[in-house]
Amino acid sequence: MDLELRHLKVIRAIADAGSLTRAATALGLAQSALSGQLKRIERALGGALFVRDRTGAHPTPLGELVLDRSRVLLPAMRQLEEDARRFARSWGSAPRFRIGGTHGPLLGGLVDRLAGAHPTAPVSTCTAWSVTELADMVAQARLDFALVGVCGDGTPPASGRLEWQFVGRDPVFVMLADDHPCADEEELELGKLAQERWVAAPGSGCFTDCFTAACTQAGFTPASLFETDIAACVHLVQVGRAVGLCRATFPPTPGVVTVPLVGTPLSWRHLIGHDRNSPAAEAAPAVVVHARAAHRDAVARSPRYSRWLEANPHFHSGG
Repeated sequence: MDLELRHLKVIRAIADAGSLTRAATALGLAQSALSGQLKRIERALGGALFVRDRTGAHPTPLGELVLDRSRVLLPAMRQLEEDARRFARSWGSAPRFRIGGTHGPLLGGLVDRLAGAHPTAPVSTCTAWSVTELADMVAQARLDFALVGVCGDGTPPASGRLEWQFVGRDPVFVMLADDHPCADEEELELGKLAQERWVAAPGSGCFTDCFTAACTQAGFTPASLFETDIAACVHLVQVGRAVGLCRATFPPTPGVVTVPLVGTPLSWRHLIGHDRNSPAAEAAPAVVVHARAAHRDAVARSPRYSRWLEANPHFHSGG
C-alpha cells in the first residue's frame, strides 16, 4: 500500500484526538474500522505510529516523524485545492490559452488573433505530429484546445471525451519545384505524377492510406512516400528530388508552386477541440470564431487557392 494524503489525515486525527475512540467519532468511522486502517498504514510505513494505553494513544518516534511531515503537506494540499478552485472560478475573467496544434499555418494565425484580442492573457503553444497525442493532452487538462486536421471525413480522436468544432476544409494540392514540367498546369491528373517520388509531413491519421488508395484509383502505386518535417519536405521539392502533398492553404514559398488535383481526390478538415467540462469551455465559442478567421486569412493569402474556390463553388471550405 502506498501512503496517501487521506492516511496522513487519519494519523493527524488520532494525534489530535488523543485516542482511537475519539478519533473514530470525529471521522465518522467505527473504531474497529479505524483500528484496521491504522494497522495497514503502520505496515506500509514499517513500524508502529502510536503507543496505546489506558490514557489514550501517544505518538512513537516514527509517529512524530510522520506527524511533523504532515504539518507541512496537509496545509500545502489545502492551499493547492483553494488556489485551483479560485483559478477555475476566475478563468472567464482572466483567461489563458494553452493551444496544441499540428503543422500548418493555422496555429500561428490563431495565436496572433488571440494575442490581439486578449493582450494580457498568457498564450502558450505545443506542437506534435500526432493528433491522438494532442487530444490526450486536452483530455488530461495539459492543454485547453487542440487545433488539428483529419483526412476527408475521418473521425477525430477522443470524440467521446472532447467536443470538436469544424474550422475549415481544404483540398490537398501537390507541391512542385517551380521548374517542374507540370508547374504551369492549372490542374493535374494524379496519374500524370505516377513516376514521381513523394514527400509529406507525418501524422497519426489515415492520410497515407487515403493517398495510396487515391493513387490506386488513378492506376499506379507510388514509388515511395518520404515522411519528414516541413522544412525538409520543401527542400526536397525545391531541388527536384520529390513532389509534395500539402493543404491548399500552404503559404507561398520561393521555388515552389502548388497545383490542384483534378477531381479533388484528397481533402483535409481542420477541427478544434476542447473538454466540454473544463474551464476552457467558456471561451470555446470565441476561440472557434478566431480559428475560422485564421483559416479564412490563410485562404486569402493563396491566390491559386482563391481562384480554385471560385472555379469550384460546390467545395465548402469555410466554417
